[in-house]
Amino acid sequence: MRCPVPSVKQAACHRININYIMCDNNKKGAPDKPSPPRYNGGTAATGTLHEGHPMSQRPISDPEPDPHSRADFVHVRGAREHNLKDVSVDMPRDQLVVFTGVSGSGKSSLAFGTLYAEAQRRYLESVSPYARRLFRQMPVPDVTAIEGLPPAIALQQQRGTGTGRSSVGSITTLSNLLRMLYSRAGHYPDGMKRLEAESFSVNTPMGACPQCHGQGRIMDTTTDLLVPDDSLSIRQRAVAAWPTAWQGQNLRDILITKGVDVDCPWRDLPQKTRDWILYTEETPTYPVYPGLDHAAVQRAIRDHVPPSYNGTFTGARRYVMHTFATSQSANMRRRAERFLTATPCPTCHGQRLNPDALRVTLAGLNIAQMTQQTLSTIARTLAPLAEGTQVLEDTPQAGDATAIAARRMAADLIGRIGVLEHLGLGYLQADRSVTTLSPGEYQRLRLGTQIRSNLFGVVYVLDEPSSGLHPADAHNLLDALEGLKAAGNSLFIVEHNLYLIRRADWIVDVGPDAGTRGGEVLYSGPPDGLRDVKLSRTAPYLFASDAPIAGTPRPAKGWLKLGGITWNNLHDLSVEIPLGTFVTVTGLSGSGKSSLVSQALPAIVAHALGQKLVQDTDGENIEDMPIGTPQGHVTSGASQIKRLVMIDQKPIGRTPRSNLATYTGLFDTIRQMYAATDLAKSRGYDAGRFSFNLPKGRCPTCEGAGSVMVELLFLPSVYSPCPTCHGTRYQPDVLEVTIRGKSIADVLNMTVDDAATFFADTPSLANALGTLQQGGLGYLRLGQPATELSGGEAQRIKLATELQKQRRGHTLYILDEPTTGLHPADVDRLQSHLQSLVDGGHTVVVAEHDMRVAARGDWVIDMGPGAGDAGGRIVAAGTPHDVARVPNSRTAPFLLPLTG
Repeated sequence: MRCPVPSVKQAACHRININYIMCDNNKKGAPDKPSPPRYNGGTAATGTLHEGHPMSQRPISDPEPDPHSRADFVHVRGAREHNLKDVSVDMPRDQLVVFTGVSGSGKSSLAFGTLYAEAQRRYLESVSPYARRLFRQMPVPDVTAIEGLPPAIALQQQRGTGTGRSSVGSITTLSNLLRMLYSRAGHYPDGMKRLEAESFSVNTPMGACPQCHGQGRIMDTTTDLLVPDDSLSIRQRAVAAWPTAWQGQNLRDILITKGVDVDCPWRDLPQKTRDWILYTEETPTYPVYPGLDHAAVQRAIRDHVPPSYNGTFTGARRYVMHTFATSQSANMRRRAERFLTATPCPTCHGQRLNPDALRVTLAGLNIAQMTQQTLSTIARTLAPLAEGTQVLEDTPQAGDATAIAARRMAADLIGRIGVLEHLGLGYLQADRSVTTLSPGEYQRLRLGTQIRSNLFGVVYVLDEPSSGLHPADAHNLLDALEGLKAAGNSLFIVEHNLYLIRRADWIVDVGPDAGTRGGEVLYSGPPDGLRDVKLSRTAPYLFASDAPIAGTPRPAKGWLKLGGITWNNLHDLSVEIPLGTFVTVTGLSGSGKSSLVSQALPAIVAHALGQKLVQDTDGENIEDMPIGTPQGHVTSGASQIKRLVMIDQKPIGRTPRSNLATYTGLFDTIRQMYAATDLAKSRGYDAGRFSFNLPKGRCPTCEGAGSVMVELLFLPSVYSPCPTCHGTRYQPDVLEVTIRGKSIADVLNMTVDDAATFFADTPSLANALGTLQQGGLGYLRLGQPATELSGGEAQRIKLATELQKQRRGHTLYILDEPTTGLHPADVDRLQSHLQSLVDGGHTVVVAEHDMRVAARGDWVIDMGPGAGDAGGRIVAAGTPHDVARVPNSRTAPFLLPLTG
């Protein structure tokens, strides 16, 4: 019996056809079922066929015999998640399947929002209702049917999240083994009882340092932070940490009553007086006579003149610490945080553990010292123990049970580390917080754990595992993926890396463009078949010739020279940056690129320019705040730079109420336009009426959120449109105000591309929207919540916002891996955007792994030669053509074909 590819209706019927499902699950004795039709070696994707699609070139006839049975494929019918347009597609199991397409085309909606979400839903149906509550459940996908889907494990692209106590060691289970090793085989001082493994954990009461509770550091302040300019007087606000307005005036008046000269330069006040003002824990009360000097105050007190009020004094440090710890205002907390710094705990000296645990050693190191080493160093340290050549100090007999257990645990540790080293992660310290990892590092750590677990018959769904990975390490990643496949697993990977795409067994190309212009499967089949799909944005890059792409480098307009740079693995480094050029900093993962580009360089240059480098630390854990600041100095060239702009990948907002329109300032202009309409004027509506964050205009039911959450006890919470405003966020009378038939809610629902057309006659909006389009963000909705944006999207929004500003004078722009999460077509667009800044007379410095970006730049600084302690040096510096020919550069071989 043979049949054509099932339609959506047929697929729905198949879900209730028991025999068919039994066959799909490889049940013995089931009758043969039809194979999926194939074209050009691929599997048909039902739905709209585009010009250039292989299926449009010839009619489908009775399909040829297929070596794969239907049970070898995952069949998706009618996927409508996010921008997917009723997609139906078949993908082989036990193969490396790569989902390609431009950013925002719908790849992740298909791979994660549909396939993984459905796999998770099916699994959770098999566990108890109570256990379901322990899972972070994804929404049920909008899809008609999925057949042949095995259990799935998702390794998503995300920065390390959650508590700062999670470390590289904890998520890889290395910490558990180390704690057991120290507990059972560690060297204990004479007379000390053996400790349980929990006593070596910073996350347990018996293991954590009693003063810092396992954080390793405490928040405190310094005199330099409290009084940044000691030439000022108290009246001139020398104590910058004190509050402004009335409360600051109150403290100054109290000091006048006390007899302190508030008009004397701070540095000239007696040391005892300065220390009391800053650090006293006392809270004395004094009579306050505003406007009087000390002598007049004394006369008033002597004459029994009643004061205006009695004021309570608070020292500067006490005020800052109290505000940071107890204030309900995010702005107040952020201001207090400016005067705080993380300092090592005086009890454990940053080692986080209780004194007893720190007295136990192995190979001469306590467990804190061991975990401060890189993974590669830990493996080398434990190698003698695993090989039996190291004799345990407390166990002289080699055949002792403790020695045998120690050897096995050490060997297991080394084996686990070996997998991570193969993935290019040997440079990471075991105690490094997960929240400081890049998305690529975090995902590859989890991948390494999965490789070690030796699971069989599951689907691994990965989101750009090559992110943040140098091309030299890409083959190791591919080896790891092939190992998972060889073990009997399927791999569904969302990827932009051309190296990995070319080595896929199967490609699902989604597009053709982003947002509403995407969401369709253009091709599903072996890689070579994509060559003839004209609408594919991936094919031109995948099958491009190897012709050089490097241009003629711009000459430097001067040099910015820095020396003595010391931070992380950078030690007394000197670097020269040509001004007026596009500079790419390259090197292996962990070689020191980010330490130089996103940390040391901006901190040192900002200090030289007298510019405050604003760091968004709201919500960060104390454990993640760096101790100290990068050291170094600018030796020359700072006078040529007027401004420094650091554009990172931190979120543009932490709640759904922050969105693209509010962050860029577009929403302010749009609200003013609506307030200027005749209807709004006649009703007395101001711009605030059109804000979904203010009570006077927003829907009172959902308070401007647009949706309400329905909590289901044992199922995922469901967000449904607000029953009052139906998702518009506003009161009905506000929506009656329109511009060319569109309400404010309609505008928020527009994509950047649609809004650019709608506001084409409004220059201020058209220019801003055009800048977002140039950054490849035309598919995003104006009201898209900040929480839904990736780090790369957030960074490009920040860049577009910066470009809207009027730039005067030479600006130094610094970006860390701006191409993260971008399709090659979007990379070209972004680089053109950045190159326009250089054409305008500015300097752009990026840390980058994309060799196409480096080849098209003007100057390359290659870090290395290795990672971690083996890196931190400049291996080569020069034009792309010159660096491509440096023998000991790990980057050169990948740069060479692109430079000619």
